[in-house]
Amino acid sequence: MATLSGNVVSGTSLKTNKGFDTATRLTVQTAQTLANNGYSFCIRYLSRQSGQQSGDLDNTEAGAILLTGLALMAVQHCEGGYWIANGSKGTTYGANAAANAQSIGLPKGVTLWLDLEQVSSSCSSTDIIAYCNNWYDQVNASGYEPGIYVGANCGLTGTQLYNNLKFQHYWKSMSTVPSIPTRGYQMTQSATTTVGGISIDPDTITADSLGGTPHLIYQPGTNV
Repeated sequence: MATLSGNVVSGTSLKTNKGFDTATRLTVQTAQTLANNGYSFCIRYLSRQSGQQSGDLDNTEAGAILLTGLALMAVQHCEGGYWIANGSKGTTYGANAAANAQSIGLPKGVTLWLDLEQVSSSCSSTDIIAYCNNWYDQVNASGYEPGIYVGANCGLTGTQLYNNLKFQHYWKSMSTVPSIPTRGYQMTQSATTTVGGISIDPDTITADSLGGTPHLIYQPGTNV
């Protein structure tokens, strides 16, 4: 798949720091409605499997989103329920995240997010750390920027999230989650709402305490 047209930009360079994530496929019309409501970026989903699944982001949808002036990045679906994390899964899911992003046409340098939440309490912190770092290695080796969404029951303390993981990009869920020492979060999620008939979780980007921000693809001069 040809790489999507656009520039890889810092999240703090966008028109506003307001964006959203959604599990709903977007069209030019629905994406435009969200852009018209003051949102500047969108986060859509990657499959854990090899190949994007029905309802996930694809090249056509990505093109439609970018056409409206929304910037774009992606997050991988988390396993359902209280799932088992281990290094092997991290390697597989990370490789699939990168390959699926490439199949969509997302350029290198865009931030891809690991969704860490609802981990089984039977998992050791060692296994969760291996899962996350192996995922990081696969995504990073493919030229993408690995980020981590910290959700409820992530299984790690704030100190472990910062000291034991390789990530430099942290996204705070709407749940009660650990603070990240030294760096903090660079994106924060708010409570679910509906805009133009689309269910979204609003997100706000601010540079973290070390100046870090996520990176997105953006097509300057577009707006239908």
